[in-house]
Amino acid sequence: MKHDQLDIRVGLGEDIHALVPGRRLVLGGIEIAHHAGLLGHSDADALLHAITDALLGAAGLGDIGVHFPDCDARWKGVNSRLILAAACEIVRAAGWEPINVDCTVRAQAPRLGPYREAMRTAIAEVLGIDATRVNVKAKTAERLGSVGREEGIATSAVCLLARATARVAPSDTR
Repeated sequence: MKHDQLDIRVGLGEDIHALVPGRRLVLGGIEIAHHAGLLGHSDADALLHAITDALLGAAGLGDIGVHFPDCDARWKGVNSRLILAAACEIVRAAGWEPINVDCTVRAQAPRLGPYREAMRTAIAEVLGIDATRVNVKAKTAERLGSVGREEGIATSAVCLLARATARVAPSDTR
């Protein structure tokens, strides 16, 4: 099959935020019990931010900073689910549909295994896809670097998009 016959695209997103005391830790659209949270303009959900960048990048529509700049008061303290949902609307308006998302969270602490399924479900709900099409992996940094010293959490995500096709209703086929 020639590449011009395939109407799919892949996007990559990455994000990193500092961990600071006194903030809630929100990752993958859910709150996680921890003594510190991520510093940022919104709720600082680095995982949803990486997915947002992956979606927008796959569609060739820039990045999170273009559409949701941290200098815009509208996004101050906002739930990043709203940012991801808005990005999804932008991507769909451009004629693309998310097919699947694969993500990695790099955090020395907290352990994320108990939250993985809730994250998958939350991400899938926002994207409007089945949770089986969302994968969330958690890795430590083996005590190396800023993540290993528990100074921050880093995330990455890859997203596959396919061109949305008009669906013909059965009554329209003659």
